[in-house]
Amino acid sequence: MLRVLAVDDEEPALEELLYLLRADPRIRSAEGARGATEALRRIGGAVDAGPDDPSAIDVVFLDIHMAGLTGLDVAQLLAGFAAPPLIVFVTAHEGFAVHAFDLKAVDYVLKPVRRERLAEAVRRVAEQVGERSASVHDAAADQIAVELGGVIRFVPVDDIAYAEAQGDYARLHTSSGSHLVRIPLTTLEERWRSRGFVRIHRRHLVALNRIDELRLDAGSMSVRIGDAELAVSRRHTRSLRDLLMRQTGR
Repeated sequence: MLRVLAVDDEEPALEELLYLLRADPRIRSAEGARGATEALRRIGGAVDAGPDDPSAIDVVFLDIHMAGLTGLDVAQLLAGFAAPPLIVFVTAHEGFAVHAFDLKAVDYVLKPVRRERLAEAVRRVAEQVGERSASVHDAAADQIAVELGGVIRFVPVDDIAYAEAQGDYARLHTSSGSHLVRIPLTTLEERWRSRGFVRIHRRHLVALNRIDELRLDAGSMSVRIGDAELAVSRRHTRSLRDLLMRQTGR
């Protein structure tokens, strides 16, 4: 479901565009801006607020000829944003198409706007938004954000050998050090199960492929990961042994 900002300094054209956009079931919300200055203010606020804020904007349907800054000027300015919304130009002039696509526009719709042509532009936008969301999701799955000295760093999940519960926090252990994150161990367990992490104790979640040794001593079990030796609770002993046996093909 797309969140749209339509921009045109001619009110009848803006109202007609908003009417057509709001009739499309793929549009969650469609708001209007009368000109470039208002559009940039609203887009800037939406980008600062983040993608989950109610003011977020996925795509801007942008007229080209407007008083003051043109739609091309707006697109040029948006290109400097870290995560700008997509752009569809809506114009009565054919001559700017090459420039528009140089600015990475998704589509170029000519006025008067036909419902079928606008629907095709919305389809292209929805496709790109879906691809962008999938890319962000994949990147988020591969990394975890940690804070170190007031700086946010992204640690690859593949670098994490095990995680240790510390109340509502978890300490992530890598070969280069440890990092504290405000995420419960149960959440990490659910999130990383498909990546080969298993719970061996109420305090520890480990990466199976980082286990160097499995030790048995007087009925108790522990694993060695690098220099760390971690106890395996009785409730997890059989499942861990079975997983390791399947992993080695024994």
